[in-house]
Amino acid sequence: MVLRALIFDVDGTLAETEEAHRDAFNRTFAEFGLPWSWDRTLYRALLRVSGGKERIRAFVAHHDPARDGAGLDDLIASLHRRKTELYTAAVAAGGVPLRPGVERLIGESRAAGLTVAVATTTTRANVLALMDGATGGAGHGWFATLACAEDAPRKKPDPQVYRVVLDRLGLPASACLALEDSTNGVRAACAAGIPVVVSESVYTDGDDFAGARAVFPDFAALTLDDLRRLHGGQPE
Repeated sequence: MVLRALIFDVDGTLAETEEAHRDAFNRTFAEFGLPWSWDRTLYRALLRVSGGKERIRAFVAHHDPARDGAGLDDLIASLHRRKTELYTAAVAAGGVPLRPGVERLIGESRAAGLTVAVATTTTRANVLALMDGATGGAGHGWFATLACAEDAPRKKPDPQVYRVVLDRLGLPASACLALEDSTNGVRAACAAGIPVVVSESVYTDGDDFAGARAVFPDFAALTLDDLRRLHGGQPE
């Protein structure tokens, strides 16, 4: 089937946001007086869990199990709310640019009549802040739909967020191509029946991307014609 839509993940795919996320988590923990600090090694391991609230819960279960009881849900909600405030302020100020090739690919695709969408497990506020800071607001008009954490509570590798996008676009999975950076993202896209191409990010380089049509260090050298060929190809 002819390629009709590109569906982008956000964190690690549209932009290298994870260091900004990690910094916001650590600043939040300090504000709340918690003895937690996530270094890069720990954060890479935590990124195997999709979703910020889910990531905090996984950390508590393994590193501070004494807190895993009454009141934990409220604490996680408060932490995540403050972390989102800190993250969106930093990103909206322009601290995180789009990754190489992303804006060009989106422009080429839209000019060719393709639909462009987002499927992410991050919050809508985070996506909008990225569009403010990295594109000067222009990116708000790029996407036909933004399917975010609020729209799909079952996080990747569950395919729910991709199925939300397909339903909103009214397109079959075979007419779309997903662009991802993580193992969970690849698994989610494949489970929804959508072919997927990977651009490795700082925290996912060398991971297992079984099922992806191709894996690249970034999208800088890729063209829309390349993506069309990959969409019609077979997994490597």
